[in-house]
Amino acid sequence: VEFVNLAATYSKVNLGQGFPDFPPPDFLKEAFMRAVSGQSQALHQYTRAFGHPPLVKVLAQFFGKLLGRDLDPMTNVMVTVGAYQALFCCFQAFVEEGNEVIIIEPFFDCYEPMVRMAGGTPVFVPLRLKAPEAGRLMSSADWELDPAELASKFSERTKAIVLNSPNNPLGKVFGRRELEAVARLCVRHGALCFSDEVYEWLVYDGRQHLRVASLPGMWERTVTIGSSGKTFSVTGWKVGWAVGPDQLLQHLRTVHQNSVYHCATAAQEAVAQGFQRELELYGKPESYFRQLPRELQQKRDSLVQSLAAVGMKPIVPEGTYFLVADISEFKSDVPEDPSSDEPYDSRFAKWMVKEKGLAAIPFSAFFCDAHKSSHSHFLRFCFAKEEATLKATNDILQAWKREKSSS
Repeated sequence: VEFVNLAATYSKVNLGQGFPDFPPPDFLKEAFMRAVSGQSQALHQYTRAFGHPPLVKVLAQFFGKLLGRDLDPMTNVMVTVGAYQALFCCFQAFVEEGNEVIIIEPFFDCYEPMVRMAGGTPVFVPLRLKAPEAGRLMSSADWELDPAELASKFSERTKAIVLNSPNNPLGKVFGRRELEAVARLCVRHGALCFSDEVYEWLVYDGRQHLRVASLPGMWERTVTIGSSGKTFSVTGWKVGWAVGPDQLLQHLRTVHQNSVYHCATAAQEAVAQGFQRELELYGKPESYFRQLPRELQQKRDSLVQSLAAVGMKPIVPEGTYFLVADISEFKSDVPEDPSSDEPYDSRFAKWMVKEKGLAAIPFSAFFCDAHKSSHSHFLRFCFAKEEATLKATNDILQAWKREKSSS
């Protein structure tokens, strides 16, 4: 919240928050306009509380195809107010005092407070950075999950593990070996898996997103969470979903019914039409799910080049909207302050938005308090932006480089 407010006040270019500044696809906008301007008065009123019937039906068809199983739209799919509410429902439904929830660091910042709000205790396990080969840029694939370290975090108190692949903020796409290690431990300890897969379509360089619920023993213990905001570039519509077995989703429905209760009907109708189109075009070149990652990969590469050209060291992401860059070479601009408890990257990001007009998020924000200081020389940038925004970013960076050269 603090960095959002700073960006709104000072930034000329905001690469902090994770939302596109380009429009959603025309077919989706047209579907929304039909929903609100058509003859069906029902689309202006309440629909089914747990998901608009056309939407849950097509989601069951679509994800049933991907998971290789028959899904019941009424019991295996629930629509939520964005993926954020789906996460909240998971923690409230299953986590209570005395439970532990394993969170892989770095992590999307709502996981820890949501666990604590439910009465649980977060247990953190880090991705470990493996040094890249000489002369090669770092990749998100260089950050790996150690299976022995992960196993040491499971106990009889473990209720669930939160899995986020592709990972925000790092852009890591978890591979089969890592996911199978997670699956084995979940089965062995009877733990649940809350799988946050909102960036499932945004993977690059020919990589594939693997759904943990498709692994042996995992369907019955996994809630898979998705987002139309990331899928169709409409973060403001706040249409998300949870997919899983009825014995898990029935508890999410209880939380949903007694909190939000209902999601916007017209937005659900438009998303349903978008998914129907994508179901028919699945795997074809004209599918938006194939076009968007191609476009974003080009934007990623453009920002990587801009950051590297001025001396930052980008970590090339395998997926998501985001890339993280090492700012160690810029410490002369913002000297260390031994008297400050604030992580260095947080101080740097505040200075950068105020002095240079460029907004980013400190990487330390995605770690627990005990580990923030160990990861305080990186910033997270969002590259899901128009070409003009990325050009303006490059202009700021190049001007900054010239200032450093002349000083």
